Amino acid sequence: MTRVFSGVKPTGHLTLGNYLGAMRRWADVDQHQAEALFCIVDLHALTVDHDPARVRRLSRQAATLLLAAGLDPDLCTVFVQSHVDEHARLSYLLECVATDGEMRRMIQYKEKAGREQARGGSVRLSLLTYPVLMAADILAYGADEVPVGDDQVQHVELTRDLAVRFNQRYGLTFVVPRATRPAVAARVMNLQEPLSKMGKSDDTGPGIVYLLDEPDAVRKKVLRAVTDSGREVVYDREARPGVANLLEILAACTGGNPSDLSGVYESYGALKKDTAEAVVEVLRPVQERHKELCADPGFVEGVLRDGAERARAMARPTVDAAYRAIGLLPAGTAVAETVTGGAGVR
Repeated sequence: MTRVFSGVKPTGHLTLGNYLGAMRRWADVDQHQAEALFCIVDLHALTVDHDPARVRRLSRQAATLLLAAGLDPDLCTVFVQSHVDEHARLSYLLECVATDGEMRRMIQYKEKAGREQARGGSVRLSLLTYPVLMAADILAYGADEVPVGDDQVQHVELTRDLAVRFNQRYGLTFVVPRATRPAVAARVMNLQEPLSKMGKSDDTGPGIVYLLDEPDAVRKKVLRAVTDSGREVVYDREARPGVANLLEILAACTGGNPSDLSGVYESYGALKKDTAEAVVEVLRPVQERHKELCADPGFVEGVLRDGAERARAMARPTVDAAYRAIGLLPAGTAVAETVTGGAGVR
């Protein structure tokens, strides 16, 4: 069976973009058709300045929302990255295979480092190397597929390169994964800045719909969405990104096609109204289930504990094999050789 791995980073509240672009597919498709692992990648949240209590709180909230979105612990493995030591163990080995040039070419690093340098600041070393940790997240489990948004495809390509390079240098150890992307709404854009992704790390602005937003707040944000010049509702990503974003959101919520939906509307107002109601209805069952799970925190904790045990059992053989392949002495070997080595041992 195909093995799938993906994760969410607890650097902000999960958004409509996270749900339509990834989480719903995980629940509706991946967990039913593959051996699926879904991880709250909390170690990645440490690459920037952070409040420790907030990281813990957002990690717990993310896990609860994954379950509320429909992930079933009887069908898939849900766990927290830092609960499985194999991620960090393998990350260092892959740093010994990756190059400085590869890391500095990563688009997200260049963008974030550039912004900080423009302010006269600097970034943490972990921001440079975190794509290697992401590669370790994937390769530790022998994942065949990695469902990602457009902005993460480059990191999966790096993962493939590191897997191939390790296998060529040290022997066949890792499965070489491939990125998969949903056809519609793979990248939901900010309602106020339709050329920018609706990112959860940006906690300000009315252009982001969060999964736990109240219905009235959702309606207000969608109704105030930026559109484009002109009045005709046309699906054109390049010329009319604001309208295209609304059409893609509506299509993802209703199961329609953005191009077909564009012919239904004669005004931006009608499009916004229907899109707002569609988003409210899509989020309603997630919010209701989230409320139920918050009333039973022991259930979520049990899911994460059991998930970490399963994940650890899957990852450890591969990581141990990588340690042997790269030339590290297995634990206990030195003692055994000293006992049995006779006069030749010093």
